Amino acid sequence: MERVDRPSVATFLAPESLAGGGSIRFGEDIAHHMRVRRLAEGERVGLRDGVGGVGEGTLRQLAKGFAVVDVGSVTRRDRPPPVHLMVPVADRDRTLWLAEKAVELGAASWRPVLWNRSHGVASRAEGPGFEVKLRARMAAALAQSEGAWLPSVHASAPLDDTVAALDPGARLLLDPDGEAILGRRLSPPVTIAIGPEGGIERVERDRLVDAGFRPAALPGNILRFETAGIVALALVLASLTTYGSA
Repeated sequence: MERVDRPSVATFLAPESLAGGGSIRFGEDIAHHMRVRRLAEGERVGLRDGVGGVGEGTLRQLAKGFAVVDVGSVTRRDRPPPVHLMVPVADRDRTLWLAEKAVELGAASWRPVLWNRSHGVASRAEGPGFEVKLRARMAAALAQSEGAWLPSVHASAPLDDTVAALDPGARLLLDPDGEAILGRRLSPPVTIAIGPEGGIERVERDRLVDAGFRPAALPGNILRFETAGIVALALVLASLTTYGSA
């Protein structure tokens, strides 16, 4: 929901923690964005550091290749309930959209999975170049949504390696044949596994069930992976807010 009770302030993700105060130097990309926004030296800007720090500052210097902001007031926000996403290595554009919305909602971590059907994707979302784009999209989404926490981003990995790296907690596998996700009482942390286009293979499903994943169905029609991920994340976060740690 957009805020209508106060003027919009241009907000940027700081390259370092805001806890130390002082001044922060931004690189060429942010300086370019500030010029596009037609910001002037002396203007107030919003600041986020991605690890709970929320602040405001004053743009002291705006040059072609950098910008300097003097940090003013800084507060901290608590981390939201930890909900982790296991996302498929899939189409690049659709993955970036999912990443943007996951940040807006407050996902705690992002683990790309090389499902068996991921290998047939033509424009696969993986590699160092894509990770740069992913992190940039997440940073922009955090600033736009006025959030405070970025998800931790992990490298893409096969299913077995991903499962082995998970922390304990509730585990859900999105599956239209599973129990409805609505109304479940969940305790954090929660991990949501999202399969690729075409669904996961039986051997993969068995592997997840053996690892403690409970098949969970979403309401309505069969959804594309990016839509399913957002719906599931929103429902789980709503459940955690409603029921707490009960």
